[in-house]
Amino acid sequence: MKQYNKGNKRSRLLCILLVCLLFMNQVPVVHAEEDEENEDKTCSPYFYVESKEPGLDSFPLKSTDVNVSIEGMIADTYVVQTYANEGSQPINASYVFPASTKVTVHGMQMLIGNQIVKAVIKEKEEAKEEFEEAKSEGKSASMLSEERANVFTMDVANIMPGDQVRIELHYTEMIIPSEGIYQFVYPTVVGPRYVSPELDDTGTREEWTGMPYLANGSAPSDQYRIHVSVSAGVPIAELTSSSHEIQVVSKDDTMADVSLKNPADYAGNRDFILNYKLTGEQISTGLITSKGEKENFFMLMVQPPERCEVEEIPPREYIFVLDVSGSMEGFPLETAKGLIYNLVSGLRETDCFNLILFSGTALKMAERSVPATQENINKAACLIKEQSGTGGTELAEALQDAVHTPAMPNISRNIVIISDGYISGEKEIFKIINDNMERADFFSFGIGDAVNRYLIEGIASIGQGEPFIVTDTGEAARTAEQFRTYIQSPVMTNIKVSFDGFDTYDVEPAVLPTLYAKKPVVLLGKWKGEAAGTIQIEGITGKGKYSETINVADAVTRDNDTIGYLWARKRVERLTDYGHGTDSPSVQKEVTQIGLDYHMITPYTSFIAVLDVVRNPEGSATDVDQPLPLPLEVSDLALGYRVGSEPGSVWFLGILVLILFIGRIYWQRRQGSKITACLVTGTMGDEGAYDQNTVESKDTK
Repeated sequence: MKQYNKGNKRSRLLCILLVCLLFMNQVPVVHAEEDEENEDKTCSPYFYVESKEPGLDSFPLKSTDVNVSIEGMIADTYVVQTYANEGSQPINASYVFPASTKVTVHGMQMLIGNQIVKAVIKEKEEAKEEFEEAKSEGKSASMLSEERANVFTMDVANIMPGDQVRIELHYTEMIIPSEGIYQFVYPTVVGPRYVSPELDDTGTREEWTGMPYLANGSAPSDQYRIHVSVSAGVPIAELTSSSHEIQVVSKDDTMADVSLKNPADYAGNRDFILNYKLTGEQISTGLITSKGEKENFFMLMVQPPERCEVEEIPPREYIFVLDVSGSMEGFPLETAKGLIYNLVSGLRETDCFNLILFSGTALKMAERSVPATQENINKAACLIKEQSGTGGTELAEALQDAVHTPAMPNISRNIVIISDGYISGEKEIFKIINDNMERADFFSFGIGDAVNRYLIEGIASIGQGEPFIVTDTGEAARTAEQFRTYIQSPVMTNIKVSFDGFDTYDVEPAVLPTLYAKKPVVLLGKWKGEAAGTIQIEGITGKGKYSETINVADAVTRDNDTIGYLWARKRVERLTDYGHGTDSPSVQKEVTQIGLDYHMITPYTSFIAVLDVVRNPEGSATDVDQPLPLPLEVSDLALGYRVGSEPGSVWFLGILVLILFIGRIYWQRRQGSKITACLVTGTMGDEGAYDQNTVESKDTK
């Protein structure tokens, strides 16, 4: 009854809000630039340019050229983006672009006409001050900053009419194989982000980020070219792409060049994914050492032992948290439905499971998890069958629901989150997982062509699990099987690494997690003295103790700085990513120093390039909006609506609120009828009750 009264109160508040809106003649419109300090530009899935006179001029992206060199496990990437001021006024602009969550951005330069300016790394605030000073003095400048681990902003100032600007970026990342498959991902677009409601005196409201965008299906005019050179050192068995049609030219059995088969097929609206396998089932253990002028680095990869048998794995509990919000409408949600069914169908009857559906509200199948019998699997399938994507993405409330579900005694809990990840509040999610590490392991499934990998990978990284990405319907069954294989294979725990005669320090990661899959252990660190001695790896498997010894003298040597960049990224990741210690002054100081020492982007360091010539003496510049595309298969429902300056927009909002209000009532009643049809009254012994009264339809507000 308390929950019912809460719903009535909310309904009254919504009605009051609706009446107020409908009787207002005009409402002052707050433009984006008036709240620029509080605006989260990383929530944009498109290029953003500060706007005062929209449509007057433009600063379109003309082309993107991506050149990647993969040698063994290391990918070296150069990106060149070309823009042009095609208008009649000087332009100041800012654009948002994605990268892998694992990259170390350590090089940037700006080309305007025939003039090249190499960027330098500085503390973020210092770089911002220098950029603003150059901007006010009429000098052309660019600044690159990290907003999230996989989202960057590039600001440019005083781009004159007719200017063509080339921004060149250089970054490095490590590719760790899983199940013998190496996967390189180049993200091309930042998906839209849902902004969680803010509570106020009028009740609650949902807000979607309101940046400019091309309508779904609109064709961008820029060109996208991707070229990847793979040098494996051993014969390449397979080379495929699940995202694009590719053209493969083999130089020999160990080297190949990959490019887009049809450049006219626009590639900038979905992640570019390249998978390759090497001959032989076993991944070799290997050690790489690198000597530098000031420091020496090493990278160690150790192949884990074979899996134990499935019957040796104790019973487990799985809580599936499924996103049914507006951005999941269509392909993502339909794929998720099949994925859920495949995952649940593959459980053993000794396992148990539960299901939570969420958008703006959360719907839980049962108060406690139920045995994975065919009857219960059919009930779960019935519950999700008729779902359609609509509303916000309130993952935090659904996740809290999952972790506080009554636990099954003596059973290991796994929480599996299935979403495109299009929210802006990642840190809140990471905090929930950090605070509940002792309750469960967390796994994540990202569905879509441009998922929020920062969220999807962060969930798994913190939760001691593994991220899985599904980009098309055909992958769902295969990925579900990979997941089942993975979770049934905790191959090694209590892993310890010791060094004898090899003087090492600053080893990352400091603590090694439980190994679930056929995926190598990778350590990065520094060493001094001679490259001699041994490295001992020990752990516990399902079959007993495990031990392996590595001779340092057998290491492969490298002469470049690549291993140093990878170590620096790993250290910064541990200190700052996924909500760890970012508010600590000591952490900020250490991360800033790493950025300055290794000439790399961090949350507290930025690249700045200034052309030391006054090109715009008057200092005035036009600001415009220039949209970029939504990710492939993401509908316009992912962005919602924004009040504009037109007189009718207030009336439109009032009508929209009424529609949403009626729609919510209809949806909740419909869900109630579905649940009644799907779930029958009954009990299932001590393992967990499962009756109609335990089904919850909870408003997350």
